[in-house]
Amino acid sequence: MGWQAELDELERRRRLALELGGADKVARHKGQGKLTVRERIAGLVDEGSFEEIGSVAGFPEYDAAGNLAAFTPANILCGRARIEGRPVFVTGDDFTVRGGANDGGLRDKFAFAETFARRWRMPLVRLVDGTGGGGSVKHLETLGRTYLPDVQVFTEVLDALSEVPIVALGLGSVAGMGAARVCASHYSVMVRGTSQLFAAGPPVVARTITE
Repeated sequence: MGWQAELDELERRRRLALELGGADKVARHKGQGKLTVRERIAGLVDEGSFEEIGSVAGFPEYDAAGNLAAFTPANILCGRARIEGRPVFVTGDDFTVRGGANDGGLRDKFAFAETFARRWRMPLVRLVDGTGGGGSVKHLETLGRTYLPDVQVFTEVLDALSEVPIVALGLGSVAGMGAARVCASHYSVMVRGTSQLFAAGPPVVARTITE
């Protein structure tokens, strides 16, 4: 008994993952003058150096016969790469899948990326676009509970901050865990006219404005 059917299934999921959130959402994202997460990574790292890890993590949907009908990839990409010849670990939020919010097993993949960089003592580059780990309302409805008070993945962020060099790029409107990931870095970059960082909730922002 061979494994060809299983290998073909993995390859199909890899191809579906390359479609990100789908043609319509990718077109809307690019219509705002933004690059997709894969284009951002390709433009950042040395050509051909990106080795993606976990591309097939996400949400599968099956038909009545148990065959894969659709696949939504996790909205964070990660992998090893080189920048000007130096090894780095890169994570990138995919805004085309639920606006970069917690979805498709992102939290486990996100924690893995932070841990991987620490264990291999590799500089970490975060391309942040969205909430990137806090969780959308839709996700919490699917989960059936809130992730509070335990925000376990933030421990990984703080541990990484104390062990490896970290650069974060805020490439859109980032809030929640996304904002925390930009702030919890040694060097951060924002795009003039595009980036916004919300480090506090609406009540705090409203009070600041009124005062």
